[in-house]
Amino acid sequence: GLKQCEQTAKIIAAQLLQDIFDWRDYLGPGAGLRIAGADLSAQIDAFERHFFETRQANASAASLRTTWEKAYVPYLRKLQGTAEHHSQLSLPEAIYATVQGTQANSRSRQICCTALAALAEFLNLDLPTDLKSFWGNYGNSQTQLRQLPSDEQIVEVYDSLKNPRWKYVYGMMATYGLRNHEVFFCDTPWGQLGQRTDSDHHSDHTANITVRETTKTGRHEVWPFYPEWVERFDLAHGQLPKVNTDLTNTTLQRVGQQVTTQFRRYQIPFSPYDLRHAWAVRTILMGLPDAVAARMMGHSVQVHNRTYHRWMTHRDQQAAVQAALSKNEMQAPT
Repeated sequence: GLKQCEQTAKIIAAQLLQDIFDWRDYLGPGAGLRIAGADLSAQIDAFERHFFETRQANASAASLRTTWEKAYVPYLRKLQGTAEHHSQLSLPEAIYATVQGTQANSRSRQICCTALAALAEFLNLDLPTDLKSFWGNYGNSQTQLRQLPSDEQIVEVYDSLKNPRWKYVYGMMATYGLRNHEVFFCDTPWGQLGQRTDSDHHSDHTANITVRETTKTGRHEVWPFYPEWVERFDLAHGQLPKVNTDLTNTTLQRVGQQVTTQFRRYQIPFSPYDLRHAWAVRTILMGLPDAVAARMMGHSVQVHNRTYHRWMTHRDQQAAVQAALSKNEMQAPT
């Protein structure tokens, strides 16, 4: 490698003379890619390897793959398309153009900024304007309020479903507030999820389930709200649909998408995630501490408070006030 070292030394000497030497070309995980003349595709391939190598200790392989394909791949592809159609643009200019090609003040804009900022950091690429400045005013305070289904509507829709396996999925999601894919990656007190047993129905508050480590936010336990729904939906004797859950050749996102598809097929008048959101609001009304509910949902207390407390409707607030007054029946001083 002596000749290669000599050649590199000459390049550096020339850069020093022209005052254009930049340490960022030689430091960090992406060092040398630009100097070596790697095209954008090769740079993205290197970034993908770096993404998985640096995160594998803190997340499951399935969760990482889902995050990569959902939050990074679409925007990296947009960047490649922009660069190909506008070859006169520098890479920073192509990044800005890609970001501005997404809808302003949207979640997609925010995710695009996050993904491309990570790529730029990996490549030690100087972006004169921080991509966070393009986020706009998107945030949970700007998200559209959902009209969540009532408990009565949830039960009514359950009774209307004909396919017992998808009926079981629906019942599990309603009772435990699960994400779409999580229902396929759980362990239950009545045996392996989706296998018939002769055990008790466990219809009381002890009928908690365990969401496995391979899911989006890792292992966590969840209790039923309402516990009576365990028996009402006959969850102890349900069976899962035949869905490919081998994460060596599928992803959590693809598993979850099949749930969404079936909700549309059966014309359920709300989304799968509305069952999860309804569960969250239900725990608030029943007085479950936010820290406990957030832990069961697999996210932070901040996200829980910022998101779900906003979705309490007038109906929910009125029910909570009546419950509080009934619980603390005190006579006002005269």
